[in-house]
Amino acid sequence: MILKSYFSVIFLFALCISAQELPPIQNFTPIEYNAGNQNWSIDQSNDASVYLANNSGLLAFNGTSWKLYQVPYGTPVKSVKVVDDRVYTGSYMEFGYWKGNEFGTLEYTSLSAHLNTSLIEDEDFWNITHFKDWILFQSLDRIYIYNVKNASFEILEAETVSPKIFEVGNKLYFQKIGKGLYTLDNGIPILVSDDAVLKNMGIVGAFQSGTKILVITELGVFYYLNGSQLIKREISAEIDLSTTKIHSTLRLNDGSIILGTISKGIFHLDANGMLIRHINQEKGLNNNTVLSLFQDYDQNLWLGLDNGITIINLDSPFKEYIDHVGAIGVVYTAKKLGDILYLGTNQGLFYRRTFGVDGFQLVNGTQGQVWLLKEIDGTLFCGHHNGTYVIENENATKISNEPGTWDIQSLKNHEDLLIQGNYKGLSVLERKNNQWQYRNDIIGFDNSSRFFEFVGEHHLLVNHDYKGIFDLTVDSEFTKVIESDHKESKGIGSSLVRYRADIIYSTINGVFKYNAEQHDFLKDSVLTTKFFNTDESIVGILQSTNNSERLWGFTNDNIISVSNGHLSNEPQTVKIPIPKSFRRSMGVLGFESVVHLEKELYLIGISNGYVTLDLQKVKQKDYQIHINSIYRKTHESPKVDIVLNDTQEFKYAENTINFNYNVTEYDKYTEVYYQYELNGLYDEWSSWSTNPNVSFENLPYGSYEFKVRARVGNELSKNIATYAFVIQRPWYISYWAILCYIFLGALLSVLIHKLYKNHYKRQQQQLIKENQRLLKRKKLKSQKRIIQIKNEQLQELVESKNRELAISTMSIIKKNEFLNSIKDKLKKSDENPQIKSVIRTIDRNINNVDDWKFFENAFNNADKDFLKNVKEKHPDLSANDLRLCAYLRLNLSSKEIAPLLNISVRSVEVKRYRLRKKMNLAHEAGLTEYIINL
Repeated sequence: MILKSYFSVIFLFALCISAQELPPIQNFTPIEYNAGNQNWSIDQSNDASVYLANNSGLLAFNGTSWKLYQVPYGTPVKSVKVVDDRVYTGSYMEFGYWKGNEFGTLEYTSLSAHLNTSLIEDEDFWNITHFKDWILFQSLDRIYIYNVKNASFEILEAETVSPKIFEVGNKLYFQKIGKGLYTLDNGIPILVSDDAVLKNMGIVGAFQSGTKILVITELGVFYYLNGSQLIKREISAEIDLSTTKIHSTLRLNDGSIILGTISKGIFHLDANGMLIRHINQEKGLNNNTVLSLFQDYDQNLWLGLDNGITIINLDSPFKEYIDHVGAIGVVYTAKKLGDILYLGTNQGLFYRRTFGVDGFQLVNGTQGQVWLLKEIDGTLFCGHHNGTYVIENENATKISNEPGTWDIQSLKNHEDLLIQGNYKGLSVLERKNNQWQYRNDIIGFDNSSRFFEFVGEHHLLVNHDYKGIFDLTVDSEFTKVIESDHKESKGIGSSLVRYRADIIYSTINGVFKYNAEQHDFLKDSVLTTKFFNTDESIVGILQSTNNSERLWGFTNDNIISVSNGHLSNEPQTVKIPIPKSFRRSMGVLGFESVVHLEKELYLIGISNGYVTLDLQKVKQKDYQIHINSIYRKTHESPKVDIVLNDTQEFKYAENTINFNYNVTEYDKYTEVYYQYELNGLYDEWSSWSTNPNVSFENLPYGSYEFKVRARVGNELSKNIATYAFVIQRPWYISYWAILCYIFLGALLSVLIHKLYKNHYKRQQQQLIKENQRLLKRKKLKSQKRIIQIKNEQLQELVESKNRELAISTMSIIKKNEFLNSIKDKLKKSDENPQIKSVIRTIDRNINNVDDWKFFENAFNNADKDFLKNVKEKHPDLSANDLRLCAYLRLNLSSKEIAPLLNISVRSVEVKRYRLRKKMNLAHEAGLTEYIINL
């Protein structure tokens, strides 16, 4: 039980968080500005650059880049003051001034080195004050008064625990510890008051207040000094300084006062002593110890902290409430009713009193997603994931269980009825006995109804992001849909809102206005141009505020607000520039939230709180762009600064030029974009970029003019910064080099002519030799061709002989086969002597020696060396054996050989066998293959 109570206390503490909207705060850590932690003093130059006395040296910031200048011996800088073109600094055992040189960097000149009196041991200079022709350097022991006109010094002994000099009513005041408050008259200290408070208490602030002087002590006690009398002033602000002290004070231009403390951040009081705001580390500062305070030309408040630097944009149209602990979540809607501000978030409904000191608290029973807060006839309705609630002060009463209430609208001529759109369609609320309650669902339509608008008493349009527009007509009792029409979606990212007397439908493809005659949405060219153009287009949905008199849309770079023009029918457009990070912080795309609070004040929900926008504070400002530095640097050589004001000529080897430029702007919600052009190389402006520098490498020789301009928000800089320079010709194409080239060219041409003539002669001789060589080659080719032709002829002749041999062989074979067939038939009747005579004649023809001689001649013509080679290799072969070899050479089979020899096939096989024996062929060797391969 105790543990449960403990966690309940923690939960309530988390919910009851501080709800004070604060001006935009920017923090810079030592890592970001690359210098020491502590920043003791701050001042600003005429070009709006800010200088800080830092533990590591003099720190300069131009809104874009930081630069650190170290004093002699590298000691910490404790004070800084800018006077005209000089930046005076005080440090350990040293003070002097810095002045810009021709390269745009600061150079130091020591003043303390010219003193005739030695400094006190370990003397630190904590404060520098400018008054007329004098610069006053203050330590804990002395004040050194430097006359700017004659460079002379006066030294005042002024021991103090609070080294501060106050200029009040054209007089200087300072404190001597144990003695009181003094003023200077012609360089002589005069006691103003020796009141005990002024003698013993550290004085951290003194300001003119009518005819009196307002004095603030380090304990936060306020006094009026009237003459020499000190009177305590009671202030309305309840400030607990019991555990801390005030280290620095500053009166702002509006008369309010900032108190910088040792451990509790800053307190901002108005001129009457009422607390405006308290900002500490929990609310956004880098650190709670405020060492120095400064207000710049744009009313920004600078805090030099014990660990870092903070800029607070006091004059910004934006104020922020940042939920650092995540107790509230993403803000989807809001409503200010009386003195209560309600926030509808993804975690529930929260409220706080506008003029109370308490933070936001959760309305009991509303945990979960809140979609809608809407006041109708004095009743505040809350559209919730779980249904619909009526909100009265800090209490919520649930009146509908229909899940996901997107919107609620009143019905014309039906004061006691409301229609609400939810996850599953439309439903009706009814007021009975002055109490609202759920009555019925509208049957016949069950699509999510986040956006809907009436175009008639019973005629309404419902937008679905993906499905398009539903055109519905309901019955007179609002119980069912009696007619439905569907129009295709014109694009994603859609919304349906009422703007003045029109119904506006927007998608990523433009803005469309409902035409009642055509019952369709037609593109509105005027509004489309306002929210969609070639440079930028809205991302998300359109919303209306101020009773549908103002339209809102968000791009990546701007908040666009459109309202009725006062002097013409053309809608008036206000564009408020924002950084891209702001658009990304607005939570879920398509659920952007803009709520009208009062007058020109609007609330915009973001993922970790909300931002308020005061349109009355939106104003245009003129900006100047400056070229800060120019230098040469390559990978092999060190950086070399270049004079800013004069046109420079660079050697060709020095053709890599770097430019640094900036617009001095310290507003958190303003982004600066740069665009440059280099005449002589590029004829067009570059793309816009946030990069404040550019490098041109390996430039060709020629004359150049570098131009750079800036776009701050939606405004172009009033000037274009320029720098002209020349890259000299490389030595090898200089004018002297060209004269040398002409002389050498003439000499070379004569030499070349002579060489050419000699070359031509050699070439002629070479051509003659080459032609002779070619002729000889052609002759050899011709001879080879003749031989080739003869060989081809011989080959043809051989082939012809082979054909003759083949023909003779086949003719002999056919003749002998024919004769053998006749012989075989005659043998059947060989009793007749005449037949026998014919058979003998046939045998003689078959064994005709002429046939063999004809074949032998043809065979020798075709293969003349074969029989000779066979005879030489096998001399024992008979004529019949040679004849058989010839037939085998022709690859004839035994069947084909038999008629030629006038024997049987069996006898041919016997002859083949005997021939193998005579040739001594191995058993596995083929006779035919052997003879063919001889």
